[in-house]
Amino acid sequence: MFKCLLIDKSDDAGYRCGLTELDEDRLPDTGDVTVRVDWSTINYKDGLAITGRSPVVRSFPMVPGIDFAGSVVHSGHPRWKAGDAVLLNGFGVGETHWGGLSQMARVKGDWLVALPTGLSAREAMAIGTAGYTAMLCVMALERHWHDAGVQPGSGEVLVTGAGGGVGSVAIALLAAAGHTVVASTGRPQEADYLKALGASDVIDRASLSAPGKPLQKERWMGVVDAVGSHTLANACASARYGAAVTACGLAQGMDLPASVAPFILRGVTLYGIDSVMAPLARREAAWQQLAQRLDRSKLAAMTRSIGLADAPAAAADILAGQVRGRLVVDVNS
Repeated sequence: MFKCLLIDKSDDAGYRCGLTELDEDRLPDTGDVTVRVDWSTINYKDGLAITGRSPVVRSFPMVPGIDFAGSVVHSGHPRWKAGDAVLLNGFGVGETHWGGLSQMARVKGDWLVALPTGLSAREAMAIGTAGYTAMLCVMALERHWHDAGVQPGSGEVLVTGAGGGVGSVAIALLAAAGHTVVASTGRPQEADYLKALGASDVIDRASLSAPGKPLQKERWMGVVDAVGSHTLANACASARYGAAVTACGLAQGMDLPASVAPFILRGVTLYGIDSVMAPLARREAAWQQLAQRLDRSKLAAMTRSIGLADAPAAAADILAGQVRGRLVVDVNS
């Protein structure tokens, strides 16, 4: 038997999510590796899935949770054996395939990544998809800057949605690399927290979230955007000549009310960052970089632990913008 969160939907009871206990034979038979989960986490997408605010879940019943870290119990995959420490992000887990907010998971071995040396399962989930996505953004910016000959500290880098998981990790990574980071947030009370992570300045998200001119004063040499909509459009419009903008989220909306002007008049490059289906080599590189570069004290400062039963309430909080940094879920408490 194992405990898990289970989402179900019916005409009579509607959409519901609750803690339950199931037999191991209920795990999906489409996976070839069974993992004992130690830690999971709550990301923005998990919030959407658990609350039903967006049609993230594609089949029912469903165990939510797009991340987990734990150890292999049984394996029919050549890469893995019992006892291996592993983690997982994406691949539709928690959407179309039972996910990580559970004490047990059965998944395809091709989806798993070895837990990097020196990183605990809890630390891996403190990073989670949010932090892994932030690393993918930073890697894209660094490739662009390398090709352009841009040096750290030569211009400001904007991070939107700064108080969330992606933003918090992105600030810590960029600041550690020597960049001048400007954090955009709707929570001015978090300014001290963001500066402790490495932000040099904190601006109100309202300066970016309203409709703006298609071409604005040049400011940013790079952007990590987890918000989308007008915020992303304004970030592009105020990017410097030859700058790079990474887009990885849609907290404000899926639309992009932008002009082509920044791209054809200033040579701005917009990189779409996908964390769900990223190839294995890129995943492994991102996790190795995180293990080597992310300050553990800053990671600890942005992380709070909750139990499995607390996850539904936390999901509502994260959608309401009331969660700072990262939430890790101890699935065994």
